[in-house]
Amino acid sequence: MKKYSPYKMLLLLLVSTFFIGCSKTEDIPQDIEINDFVWGGLNAYYKWQGEVPDLSDRRFSNREQLNSYLSGFATPNDLFNSLIYQPGVVDRFSWIVDDYIALENSFQGVRLTTGMKLQAVAYADGSGNAYVVVTEVLAGSDAAIKGITRGMIITEVNGIQITEANVNDLFAPDNLTISIANFNGGNPVANGTTFDLVKSQVDENPVKIATIIDRSPNQIGYLLYTQFSSNYDAELNQAFADFKSGGVTDLILDLRYNGGGSVQTAVYLASMITGQFNGEVFANKIWNDKVMNAFSSDSFIDRFTDRIVKQDANGNTTLDEAINSLNLSTLYVIVSERTASASELIINSLNPYIDVKLVGTTTVGKQVGSITLYDSDDYTRNGPNFNANHTWAMQPIVLEIVNKDGQNSPTGFTAEVPLAEDYSNLGVLGDPTEPLLARTIQYITTGARGTASTRNQIQNTFWNSEMSNLDYNTMYTELK
Repeated sequence: MKKYSPYKMLLLLLVSTFFIGCSKTEDIPQDIEINDFVWGGLNAYYKWQGEVPDLSDRRFSNREQLNSYLSGFATPNDLFNSLIYQPGVVDRFSWIVDDYIALENSFQGVRLTTGMKLQAVAYADGSGNAYVVVTEVLAGSDAAIKGITRGMIITEVNGIQITEANVNDLFAPDNLTISIANFNGGNPVANGTTFDLVKSQVDENPVKIATIIDRSPNQIGYLLYTQFSSNYDAELNQAFADFKSGGVTDLILDLRYNGGGSVQTAVYLASMITGQFNGEVFANKIWNDKVMNAFSSDSFIDRFTDRIVKQDANGNTTLDEAINSLNLSTLYVIVSERTASASELIINSLNPYIDVKLVGTTTVGKQVGSITLYDSDDYTRNGPNFNANHTWAMQPIVLEIVNKDGQNSPTGFTAEVPLAEDYSNLGVLGDPTEPLLARTIQYITTGARGTASTRNQIQNTFWNSEMSNLDYNTMYTELK
C-alpha cells in the first residue's frame, strides 16, 4: 500500500471533498487550468489562507462560480499576486515561476551565470552612480577562467555607467563586457582594464572552504557555507568529519553570503555542530489552521538527529550515514545583510541550547518558509494527474518556524561584534587575515568584542547579484 505523509493526506482530503461529485478534468476549462492550480494550491497551503477572503473555503458554492472567478485574471501572475496577503508588509517572500526546472536547479546551486557574485554600492559623492564589487568568483566559471578575482570593482557594463537605477538590467544579458576601476575613496575611476564574459551553467558546491586554523591551544574550524543545498549534505558531513579528526575546539560558521535553503539541511548542520541534543526539538513549524487542525503537534516538529537519510522520488534510499558531530557548546557565526532564512534558523534554533556569538552586520529577518507546489492532484512533482502542459510552479509562504521556546526574530539578528566588509579591502576568503575572519579569531582567542565598526558602508549598498536567483533568501521544506 502506498504511504502518504500527513501533508499529502491533507491535500488528498481537500481535493476529494471540496466540490463533491465534480471531476477536475471535466469541469476545468483548459484556458484557466493554471489559474485553477494557483487558487487550489493557495487555498490548501498558504500561510494566510484564512485572512484572504477570495481563498476562503466558503467563497464559492460550486465549480461554475469558481471557474467564472478564475477567468477574470489574464495571467497566473495576476491571480497569484491578487491573493497575497499584505504583500511587502506581511508576506514579503511568496512567488510564482513559469519554469520549475530553473527553480529546481536553483535550489541545488545550478545557475546560468558568469560566475561573479556581486554587491552594488552607491558612489560616495551622491551622484546616483554606482559601482559593483566582486565578492566571490565561482570555480569553473567564465569569470574564474578569465581571471576575475574577489575585490575587483566594476563601474561600466557594455560601455554604460552603472547607476542605482540600471544595475540589475545591465547584468542581465548573457554576454558582458565589464570595465574595472580603482576604489578612489568610494568614487571609483576606471583604470582601462576590461573583460569579456559569457554566462554558462555552473553547478555550485556551497561547501566553499573548510579548513582548520591553528591558534594553539585553539584549533579553529572555519567553514564558508553559501547555500543550504540538500545535494551537498554528504560534502557538508565530510567537512565535519575532517574537523572532528583534526581536533577542532572552536568553529567559525561563515554565513555572510548564505540566503538560506533546505530546512532539513539546516537540521543536519545543527546536528553536526552539536550532537549532544539528539532527538530534542530543533524547531517547530506553524502552518495555516487547516493544516494545524488536521494532525498532531508532533507532525510539525523538526528534531536534532544523528543520521543523514535521503531518498529519491520513488522512496529508494540514496544516502544513509552517521552525522559527524563536534559536540560544541559555543558557535561563532559571521553574518551580514545577506544572511537569511535557513541561516537565521541555525542561529535561532541553536540559541536555546548553546552560546551563539555573531560577528558582522544585522541579518535579513526571514522566519517563514515555503514549499514548491506543482500542478498535480496533490500538488507534488510526482503526484497523480501531473499537468505536463505547462511549467508553472509556486513557492508560497506556508509556515512560520520557531525554536523550541517558541521564538524567532523577524527583524533579524544583530551582531554583538559589528563589522561590515570594507569594499576597499575585502581580503581573501578563508585567509586568517581577511578582516571579518581575523576579527572572529581574535574574539575566540581573547574574548574581546573590541570597538569594531560597520564603517557606514552597509548604508550605501542596495543590490546584490543573488537577488536575481529564483531561490533568493529562501527557506523551504519538502512534501514527502
